[in-house]
Amino acid sequence: MATEAADRKTDIGPPHYEQFLPPVIKENYGKWKYHERIKPGVMVHVGESGAKVFTVRAGSPRLMSIEYIRFYADLADKYCDGYLRFTSRNNVEFLMTKESNIDPLIADLKAEGFPVGGIGNAISNIVHTQGWVHCHSAATDASGIVKCVMDDLCGYFSGDAVPGKLRIALACCLNMCGAVHCSDIAILGVHRRPPRIQHKGLNKLCEIPNVIAACPTGAIRPTTIDDQPSLQVEEELCMFCANCYTVCPSMPLNDPLNDGLSIWVGGKVSNARTEPRFSKLAIPYLPNNPPRWPEVVQAVRKIVEVWVGNARKYERMGEMIDRIGWPKFFKLADIEFRKEHIDDYKYAGLTYKRSTQLRHG
Repeated sequence: MATEAADRKTDIGPPHYEQFLPPVIKENYGKWKYHERIKPGVMVHVGESGAKVFTVRAGSPRLMSIEYIRFYADLADKYCDGYLRFTSRNNVEFLMTKESNIDPLIADLKAEGFPVGGIGNAISNIVHTQGWVHCHSAATDASGIVKCVMDDLCGYFSGDAVPGKLRIALACCLNMCGAVHCSDIAILGVHRRPPRIQHKGLNKLCEIPNVIAACPTGAIRPTTIDDQPSLQVEEELCMFCANCYTVCPSMPLNDPLNDGLSIWVGGKVSNARTEPRFSKLAIPYLPNNPPRWPEVVQAVRKIVEVWVGNARKYERMGEMIDRIGWPKFFKLADIEFRKEHIDDYKYAGLTYKRSTQLRHG
């Protein structure tokens, strides 16, 4: 019975990742001596045994067709014994043991329009949320803006010299299922008006107590309209998060005229050199202007060029701003100071230790 229980397989939970590792990685797991970048988009890991695994990284869209997935799989079969992986920033990495396969693989990727790069000191692919493709609370698109920004910055992905790593993220609203809270540059969709309440039929579509409880700032109150139970919003308390619309279709927040984007800078997750930090507001509002979003693309490029031209080696965006000061950064980036830049929000996170770094006096 014990043997039967040990061999029993179910469909509960994901399979263990170890069964998908390339043999060379499985054999040298935890025994790597060093790794280094060979050229843009290519690195090698060398094990204590002398074994080598080469990685080729290509930029790819987060949302892709079956045809592209099959294309990647065919390349992996041709050059990598079938092994590839996707990174958390939507890059695709091909893992191989034969150095002679690197250049032919890169040639096939570039022939299909996929840039190779993003390793080491470079701008990596943009991690982003759902946008208009899927999300009901989106203030802007995600995939469309990412495509436009990376088209403009592709040179910094595939080989143009930059001081260090730069991570860009996009979230289509402040509920932020992307990493905009801690990225060097963050593009954030913003609603600027409270929900438009459709009182007729609200009590039939929505559970009023649940809607009230869904508001993180307590801005939603019960009321009666035309002798029917309904809701009202205290506008000065509303933070335009769309949580209410998530649980109540009668409270839409999307507004083609007033929805737009903001740009945040200076965040990072890494513990290297300085502690992790949150992003801070740089540009409060830019208009939604599809299909190419020229205002957003221009603003992001300007900030990137300020960093490229003023950062020291390995210096992240926030570290550079700390060194030169926010007033000089705003001047270099042609950003006008506005009332929205006054940071008067207080929260407990400011007093919590957010790093593994410890200082002893």
